[in-house]
Amino acid sequence: MTHHEVHKLHRVGWLRAAVLGANDGIVSTASLIIGVAAASASQENILLAGAAGLVAGAMSMAAGEYVSVSSQSDTENADLALEKESLAQNYELEKEELAEIYVGRGLKPVLARQVADQLMAHDALGAHARDEIGISDNLGARPIQAAVSSAGTFTIGAALPLMIAWLIPESLVIPAVASSSLVSLALLGGIAAYAGGAKITVGALRVTFWGVLAMLLTAGIGHLFGAVA
Repeated sequence: MTHHEVHKLHRVGWLRAAVLGANDGIVSTASLIIGVAAASASQENILLAGAAGLVAGAMSMAAGEYVSVSSQSDTENADLALEKESLAQNYELEKEELAEIYVGRGLKPVLARQVADQLMAHDALGAHARDEIGISDNLGARPIQAAVSSAGTFTIGAALPLMIAWLIPESLVIPAVASSSLVSLALLGGIAAYAGGAKITVGALRVTFWGVLAMLLTAGIGHLFGAVA
């Protein structure tokens, strides 16, 4: 009987960017709308602030993810180039180094040497990238994927509170945006936790907590500035 385990780690790159984008889209746009509404702004100004926050936030998320993941990719490529040069100049020493890694993981020295021989004969750079440096195909940096995923999910997340603010009467904007956003955050946290193999309740509670905190703070600031004005 064949036994297959379905692991979640290969999802970590796109899942992180997608969850971060959607979470930021909901929290930042809902908080912005609530803050502006608490300052007694007109519905037109509320919608304008929300739309501007959506566009600016999506571009910021895309740029931030691209720069961050590109930096990671540059570091990985530099390490791979260094390893490739070392393999060309000191192949046998690199083989010994790989064998020592396997000994450290519990293999007998003779078996570790055999494993290093066979893996390096198959793909020397790949073996060292995976077992010495810690770079694998599943976890490698993908800047464009991260940027597109983050910006796209931010836009989707931000569209929810903006749509609510557009459809709901001005007097109900704050409770409607807050409640719908918190429900969405809880669902998002739960789905992300499920996709990543974590506890759904924990995932839902932690994003909801930070959403509540952000909305309360911006509402307080908006009310303060509205009172002053």
